[in-house]
Amino acid sequence: MALETYERKSEPWFRRLFLPAYQVSDAARYSGAHPNTVASWCRGTSPVVEFRKHRTPLSYMQLVEVAFVAFFRSIGVPMPRIRSAKEYVAQTFRAEYPFVQLEFKTEGFHVLMDYQQFNPSQEFNKVIVADSSGQLAWTDLLGEKFAEFDYENELALRWHPAGRNSPVVLDPRVAFGAPTVQGLPTWTLKGRYLAGEEVDEIVSDFDLPRELVVEGLRFEGVKIENSA
Repeated sequence: MALETYERKSEPWFRRLFLPAYQVSDAARYSGAHPNTVASWCRGTSPVVEFRKHRTPLSYMQLVEVAFVAFFRSIGVPMPRIRSAKEYVAQTFRAEYPFVQLEFKTEGFHVLMDYQQFNPSQEFNKVIVADSSGQLAWTDLLGEKFAEFDYENELALRWHPAGRNSPVVLDPRVAFGAPTVQGLPTWTLKGRYLAGEEVDEIVSDFDLPRELVVEGLRFEGVKIENSA
């Protein structure tokens, strides 16, 4: 479904999906890629994520696209193949950001199978061909990536960047899209800790379970002494 459909029915939060909010370094950390690599995906000579102006932060929609590009790279799919496949998926779904849409989650398997038929790729075999139908590989590989997202209004609107076992959630409708634990930005926890406060003081101030504070700090890359 084209995003114009959503624009006609848009709610107040919808515009936030397109606002520049994430630095390349943020996108790299959340997706597990190197900052220079993410920058090349966004502003290289042939960007695979929608082109952005130099030094302009990424939107939430672009951030999710980066997450999926990073996933494909992590399983060995070359960038030219990712770029070609994304163009095919975008045309099929008539979408500027196809990886964000629920349709890609539900129909992507068939789309990539069709893509394979006219543009065979050993790399994409890793994603879609494991048994006679290919469904097994789709479930095991991309299914794990899809599990990081909660879909609402046919879009991936909540991301669990550290996995479902982590309390850290990224939602463009909450805290301006910053990673949060129970709605509190993880950068707030980091700032308090680096300012010299103990974990127990932060727990008391924000009335959060201790394990959530610890997980939020870990997500921010803070090494905590005596975190038990």
